[in-house]
Amino acid sequence: MKIVIVGGGFAGVNLALDLAKHNKFEVTLVDKNNYNFFPPLIYQVATAFLEPSSISYPFRKLFKGKGNLAFRLGELQSVVTTENKIILSNGELGYDYLVFATGAETNFFGMENVKRNATPMKTVEDAIGMRNRLLQQMERATISEDPEEVRKLLTVVIAGGGPTGVEISGMFAEMRNGILRQEYPELAGKGSEIYLVDGGDALLSPMSEASQKDTYEALRKLGVKIKLNTHVSDFVDDKVCFSEGECIEAKTLIWAAGVTGKVFEGIPPEAYGRGRRMLVDAYNKLIGSYNIYAIGDASLQQTDPNFPNGHPQVAQVAIQQGKTLAQNFRRLAEHQPLKPFAYHDKGSMAIIGRAKAVVDMPSPKLHFKGVIAWLAWLFIHLISLINHRNRIKTLYNWMVAYFTKDQSLRMIIKPSVTEKVQEPVLKE
Repeated sequence: MKIVIVGGGFAGVNLALDLAKHNKFEVTLVDKNNYNFFPPLIYQVATAFLEPSSISYPFRKLFKGKGNLAFRLGELQSVVTTENKIILSNGELGYDYLVFATGAETNFFGMENVKRNATPMKTVEDAIGMRNRLLQQMERATISEDPEEVRKLLTVVIAGGGPTGVEISGMFAEMRNGILRQEYPELAGKGSEIYLVDGGDALLSPMSEASQKDTYEALRKLGVKIKLNTHVSDFVDDKVCFSEGECIEAKTLIWAAGVTGKVFEGIPPEAYGRGRRMLVDAYNKLIGSYNIYAIGDASLQQTDPNFPNGHPQVAQVAIQQGKTLAQNFRRLAEHQPLKPFAYHDKGSMAIIGRAKAVVDMPSPKLHFKGVIAWLAWLFIHLISLINHRNRIKTLYNWMVAYFTKDQSLRMIIKPSVTEKVQEPVLKE
């Protein structure tokens, strides 16, 4: 059984690894990057508290010694369903079964200025670009003699009050209150402001009311200015404008306000549902197809009785769907009945700052905050990293940051691009 998996995030990697060493399967994972990375910690790379290698790991090294797993570097261009093959940026691949684990991309809601000028938080490249940009802006602020320009350089607006927006706001606030004063003494009192903006009436809207309240109060105490029931409407000429007409002068808008699925040539329009997610049945098979599946953020499954409007786009859904689909492929190979997917909600959590976090547990229904919740967040994120190397490096960096209230990774490292190198076209 030749299985091609497109996308190497939580869903795709868990599916591939669960099929490893089963000689009935020949599995090829396709990704535009040659590494897997851990999205929940992207913001810590962006704020220079972790290096990229702490949350990333090469696919080929991950698959080493697993004879039935292969990796293909390439970007999906189209699907030819009549011939059971996909067209990549560098060739073609045939399949018996095709699995979309392509995740989601940033949704700018049609605002071209925001798309052009804001900084998204989805990839390692986004995080490195943001880190370089923020460090460069602080250096520029140290030599500027224009107070208004300095204020704009130091002001950060974060759009989106979900876990990413909350976590990066708290990180920035603690950096401003500590690191900025120590390493950039010439910027003290120059008007550094952090705004967190969300269109809803509460932060962390999927979490409990207690978590929402605790998060709001903790961020306010850190000096974050929170604007609820407010949408960003434009970002141009160093001005972030809102739906009610107010504008804030800032050089930096970090976009964590929403995601949308990806559309691929060869997949009919009627196969997509809300948020451009692929409509799938109880076994994650694409509606109207017999050998194409979608898992994780790419899928919209409305057959789970506890989630009739589809599952939340979170890591645990992707992991569980990847593992369940692996079980079903094994059942399929053994001519056994398939198992419908049912999501087991293990809870929600968000870190706010040093020794500050919130955790909600669904069963029994419990809420934690403070140091206990912070330790739980650290533990869960450590064990969720893909291998021991990443866990050790991340734990070391966190320990340094905790005991010193600092980190030594704030270096501006950019490639020197002198000419564009054309990627060779590989033919099968």
